[in-house]
Amino acid sequence: MNLSTDSKVLVQGITQPLGLYYAARMKAYGTNVVAGVSTGQGGQTLHGIPVFDLVEQACHHVEAVDTTIIFEESYQIKDVALEAIDAGIRQIILFTGGIPPLDMVELLAIAQATKTIILGPSSFGIIVPGNVLLGTHESEFYRPGSVGLITRGSYLIYEVALGLTQANLGQSIAINLGSEAIVGSSFSHWLEVLEKDKATNVIVLVDQTGGGYEDVAAAAYIAQEIHKPVISYIAGRYTPETQLICNPSARLYTHLPEAMSNMTKMSTAQEKVAVFKQGRIPVAERPSQIPILVQKALDH
Repeated sequence: MNLSTDSKVLVQGITQPLGLYYAARMKAYGTNVVAGVSTGQGGQTLHGIPVFDLVEQACHHVEAVDTTIIFEESYQIKDVALEAIDAGIRQIILFTGGIPPLDMVELLAIAQATKTIILGPSSFGIIVPGNVLLGTHESEFYRPGSVGLITRGSYLIYEVALGLTQANLGQSIAINLGSEAIVGSSFSHWLEVLEKDKATNVIVLVDQTGGGYEDVAAAAYIAQEIHKPVISYIAGRYTPETQLICNPSARLYTHLPEAMSNMTKMSTAQEKVAVFKQGRIPVAERPSQIPILVQKALDH
């Protein structure tokens, strides 16, 4: 993603209660929110943001919109995201969770074909502390710095960010990939972005139990392509295996036939920890240890 104070941001579903609330917060933070879209609600202005019925109308009113954040209902997400892609928007953040899996599969296939970056579903989005807020991050936990933070968890990102901030270790960027079983962006994609980011000196990768082989790919990518220090933390290491998967989509995977077992082989936190340790990537035992490992990496 290309992120700056000049980035032109659209909010789809701006008349939804959460859409309106966070649109105002993003704008107050300094994000360039140029328009909102809500079918049947066009023609009004909310918090100084013009509202349109269609994405095409918003993009005609404001040229070169590059990012959209979607707060629509889960059953509408595929259609409204495709509307954004058709309008030429190539950076999409999906705040909404519970999107039908088949809808996500179809949407991601089109996104790949059009080179569209999708973050989410169930994503808090991205924050560049002191600069840009794209999503729903609680900005008080962050401060500008050189630590790049990538997470697949949900509210855990706030505990990690606050711990870093209290240790005077500010963040260059924080990216929440979303906590559901099927998400758009991967760890490897954002690792590549942060490797090239001049403002980032160390990367913190936070994951949770559940999912498939993404951690294996990330660990291999770090070993082969990432030259900056990477610190990892996996939530749920001491949770009983019967309670490991906490989101509904991922829980379904635990009931798949034996023939599908390879897809869930790396689902436990302990297995994920083993993957990172095998790749000689430092793994924090608990969130409070992350600032210590980050400082150690910066001192080398």
